[in-house]
Amino acid sequence: MSKRNLSKDEIAALLKNENVANCSGKAITYSRDFKVRAVRQYKEGMPSREIFEQAGFDLEILGKDTACDRIKQWNKIARKKGEEGLSEARGRGSPGRPKLKGLSDREKMEYLEAKVAYLKAENEFLTQLRKKRGLG
Repeated sequence: MSKRNLSKDEIAALLKNENVANCSGKAITYSRDFKVRAVRQYKEGMPSREIFEQAGFDLEILGKDTACDRIKQWNKIARKKGEEGLSEARGRGSPGRPKLKGLSDREKMEYLEAKVAYLKAENEFLTQLRKKRGLG
């Protein structure tokens, strides 16, 4: 996990960069277009630091290894999943709890109804399993 702790001024400066989709004190989300362009430039032989500097990033704010680390990570994703893989939020592990933010009320209801149906089926399965084992 990153030990980064960006100040409000640094966050504001990063959010002004068109290559930043979002930014908080601990994380920077880069735009898909920047990721794709950066991977292509890297494959053409451009150094990671130069890619980030040309994109308007202050490497003092990002950290000395960030450019290289991000390019390596994006290149690995692009090799495995193609450029479409660079659209995904984070490529590490499980995506975690589904986000309901940004969904319409109808979409939230559909999600919650599907979840309830899944949990009911799971409970029914466990009930049947207990009965078979003589525990219920």
